[in-house]
Formats: sequence, C-alpha cells, structure tokens
Amino acid sequence: MSKKKNKSPETTIENYYDLKVDKVDELVAVLKGETTTLEEDVNYAMNANMGIYDPANVKRNGKDKEFDPYKTDFLGRVPTWIKAIFVKFWFSGAVCYFIMMGIMPNSGYLDQAVLTGAVMGMVVDILVNPLFRFMESDRKEYNAYMMFPFPFKSFWTFFANIFYYIIIGYLIAVSYTYLVMAKVISGVEPLLFGVITVAIDMVFIGIKDGVVALVRHLKNKKKEKALNV
Repeated sequence: MSKKKNKSPETTIENYYDLKVDKVDELVAVLKGETTTLEEDVNYAMNANMGIYDPANVKRNGKDKEFDPYKTDFLGRVPTWIKAIFVKFWFSGAVCYFIMMGIMPNSGYLDQAVLTGAVMGMVVDILVNPLFRFMESDRKEYNAYMMFPFPFKSFWTFFANIFYYIIIGYLIAVSYTYLVMAKVISGVEPLLFGVITVAIDMVFIGIKDGVVALVRHLKNKKKEKALNV
C-alpha cells in the first residue's frame, strides 16, 4: 500500500497565495492614473455582460456613451394616466371596429351591446390588465384604472369583467341612441366609441375607488380608536 506524500506547508501556501507582482503594478498604475488599459478592459467586460456595449452605444467621435442605470426611456417619462387612457381607448376602438362594424353592423343596439360588451370584457381581462401589470412598478399605479385590480391569474375576474363590460356596452348603446336621436352623430365609429367607453368606464372605476378609499378610511379610524382605548 503506497503512502501519500505529505506536502510541506510552504509549498501549499506558495501554490494558493502566489503573489502576482505584475498585476499589482498594473493596479497601482491605474489607481495613480498613469494608465487606463485595465480600466478600459473592465468597462468593456461589464458593458458586454449587460448588453449595452455595441456600435449603437458609441458617439460619432468614437467615445463611449456613459451608461446611466437610472435614466428613464421615453415611455417612462409619459404620465401613467395618459398611457392607461390611451391603452383603454385603443382596445375599445379596436373592439368596435372588428365587432360592431365588422361582424354585426346591422344588428340591434341591444344585441351589439351584449356581444361587444362580452368581447370587451375578455379583451380587458386577457390583454389590457396583464399589459398594465407588465408596465407597472412596485407602486401598483395602474390599479386606479382597473375595475378589478387583482392578479390576472385569478379565474373569477374573467367572468366579472365580461359581466361588467356588458353593462358598459348597454350604457354605450343608450348613449348612441340619444346621440342619434339628437342628430349629433349618424352612426357608430371607433373613435367616438372609444371615448364613450373610456368615459363611462372611468366613472364606474372612480366610484369604486372612492368607495374603497372610504372603507379604508373607516377601518383606519376604528384601528386608531382601538389603540387609543
């Protein structure tokens, strides 16, 4: 049976803690500002790993642009309410164009209201609300623009949104009836449909948000009274 050779402590220490004098000299030179070779290599590696070091990230004079991790893009500078209203308006107009004007243009207002409202509810639950969740931050700023601001994986919100938007569709049909009778408009078109839909929707959402805020206020008052007793 062969015996294992014991390595001396000096040999082990030299293997694991071999001092690279040339690397230390480079680091000292960088810290003194005498060279930037190591610094450029480090910046290049970091930028490459973050996916920001590419020809598009270079100025015309050949110098790299400074990377700012806190810089916001164009959409980040647009107020939340503008983005939310535009998304709701665009999808409402699309439903009007493809459903009311495309599938059933000659149907009665009640039939159009039910079908359009049902489709709008599905679109909101499947597309609009998940899009809001994707764009929001940890502040949940898009909750104020959803009737049911719950996780889009909740199964019951699908049917709740369909029922809610059928009611919205009925109110839209009533609005169009009065507008046609008053000869303000002559028919249905996506732009006005989107405006009416968003207006009615935001009125109901505003009422809901007001009730929720009132309930929270009353609960906080009860907690304060209980703590003061």
